[in-house]
Amino acid sequence: MNDKRAAGPSPESIARANRQRLAREEGLRAMADAEKQAAETRKNMQRLRALREAREADETSARAALPQPAKKKRKTRIAR
Repeated sequence: MNDKRAAGPSPESIARANRQRLAREEGLRAMADAEKQAAETRKNMQRLRALREAREADETSARAALPQPAKKKRKTRIAR
């Protein structure tokens, strides 16, 4: 009986394991990068929202400070 199994792993299996390891590491780096980018985006959106709300509050207070214009009276037309 001849066993075809070698004493150690074949070069193909070593190469395959190395490719899988590299792909796993690259995947982890990509996920970390995506999470970092998402956090930066949320932080920027929060900053922009605060700026917009402050601007809207300023506009509202500026409108309240202005005197209200008198309403124009409408002329009624008589249908003929």
